[in-house]
Amino acid sequence: MKKKPIIIGIESSCDDTGVSIIRNRNVLSNIIIHQKIHKKYGGVVPELASRQHDLNITKAVKQAILLSKVSINQIDAVSFTLGPGLIGPLLVGASFAKSFSMGLEIPLLTVNHIQAHILSHFIQNANINNSYPKFPFLSLVISGGHTQIIQVDDFFKMKILGSTLDDSVGEVLDKIARALGLDYPGGPMIEYFSKNGNNKKFIFSKPTVTGLDFSFSGFKSDVIRFLKKRLNKNMFFIKQNLSDICASIQKTTAEILSEKVQKAILKTGIYRIALAGGVSANYEIIRTFMSFEKKDKRCKIFILKKEYTTDNGAMIAITGLLKYEKNLFDSIHVTPYSKFKTF
Repeated sequence: MKKKPIIIGIESSCDDTGVSIIRNRNVLSNIIIHQKIHKKYGGVVPELASRQHDLNITKAVKQAILLSKVSINQIDAVSFTLGPGLIGPLLVGASFAKSFSMGLEIPLLTVNHIQAHILSHFIQNANINNSYPKFPFLSLVISGGHTQIIQVDDFFKMKILGSTLDDSVGEVLDKIARALGLDYPGGPMIEYFSKNGNNKKFIFSKPTVTGLDFSFSGFKSDVIRFLKKRLNKNMFFIKQNLSDICASIQKTTAEILSEKVQKAILKTGIYRIALAGGVSANYEIIRTFMSFEKKDKRCKIFILKKEYTTDNGAMIAITGLLKYEKNLFDSIHVTPYSKFKTF
């Protein structure tokens, strides 16, 4: 009987230290250590993130191995995020993974962070409907650093159909939240305060970008101008209308994303849509896409369980496993990269 490989995945592209162990697409452990130090700065400070990863990574690996109930010598390969991301944190993860690989004399597998978000859908029971998307499918990757529509023809055959021309959707939500006086990270705070709000109370402009690319800077500016104008008339405007403002912001954001995906469907004829990235856990975005699925029976939406949406080691481990099965191993001399590279 063929041995089922055990892969450890290490994620350190931003401010979360993630370590996971996977066997046969089943997650045996998935440890995430969040860095709370950035909250007081209103955003991620790269130098502090690197130091925190250095402090957390050994602890996270030990916890992942202990929870997985496998011995360190049973691990067949180590996978880690090579990029894109913050170069300091990436170097911490890469250095650890290389040492781990050399110490145990096991193969090294590098992972593209965006690709890993998409391939999270192939973790056993990662989707809310517990099924894998069939190829080809479209993936909407939405997070604090990325907003892209990607056509996925196979595990490692992907092409970008559209990207943001400026800010990512998560970045914009964080900036708007700051204007509202909410804590970092702003996206979850806007979602929290929107739950009892009227999402039709305020109307915000949508960008008019041709093709499948996104632009969120105009939307962000429109919201901030709106807030300043109302605050000049009533200094308590935000406090008195916070829920309605947040709900209206979420509705506009979800519609911008949904409308672009619908254009991608018409262009490609592909009706399978896999949402990925931290912002894909937003309930208004999920609700909007589920509503679209109900209206068009040809459409099939794949939604990840929340623990697999944000940066995590499991998405790195599953991508590593899929590369391992295809013998796509990497050299110890690879160098992390901060900017996105093509697949």
